[in-house]
Amino acid sequence: MSADASSPSSEFVRLLRSQRVWDTELPDFAPATAPAEPLPLFEEWFAGAVAAGQPEPHTMSLATADSEGRPDVRTVMLHGADKKGWHFASHAGSRKGQHLASRPYAALGFYWPVQGRQVRVRGPVTVAPPEVARADLHARSTGALASALVGHQSEVLDSQEELARASAAAWDRAHREPDASAPSWTVYVLDPDEVEFFQGDARRRHVRLTYRRTDGAAWRRELLWP
Repeated sequence: MSADASSPSSEFVRLLRSQRVWDTELPDFAPATAPAEPLPLFEEWFAGAVAAGQPEPHTMSLATADSEGRPDVRTVMLHGADKKGWHFASHAGSRKGQHLASRPYAALGFYWPVQGRQVRVRGPVTVAPPEVARADLHARSTGALASALVGHQSEVLDSQEELARASAAAWDRAHREPDASAPSWTVYVLDPDEVEFFQGDARRRHVRLTYRRTDGAAWRRELLWP
């Protein structure tokens, strides 16, 4: 009798269960000493991830929902974090852009396994002014500009050859016109309602500190069970 095709193979299960996490010394986290607001702690943890050699610490999961409430998630790049919120960018016509146009609320997730740390952020999302998007686009690399000039993000692609032609033309334009505009390029700002800091512990006594906004816009800090 053949194995059920819907069941995972024994090799896959063996491989999956052989994986380990946090195979390193993890840092301590004393939540009682955490600042009154989440942004300074995020900046501290981000700097710590960079110093610890975490690859691509500026990448994050972005979760959105469509007009029917169906969730979606993808990995994007953090473009900034300040008093206004956490910044990221995309084309307005992309799937995430369409989601945010109909449901302007999102969640972000950072995972820095080198230190066993996660940061979760969620809240309403607004669109930054066009001049902010232009400055963001031209502060990045030639490749980033070329990618933005290609456009058509999330649209159906007929062939890889079509993408190669469009990309070559966009790279050529990006070199010739470093100030070229991509009108659909949009910067989004997530102003958090809640920010959670998770410090992993080898004995599974994880530390979870959450910041929640109160009605007066102040932050309330609370510990959560792991």
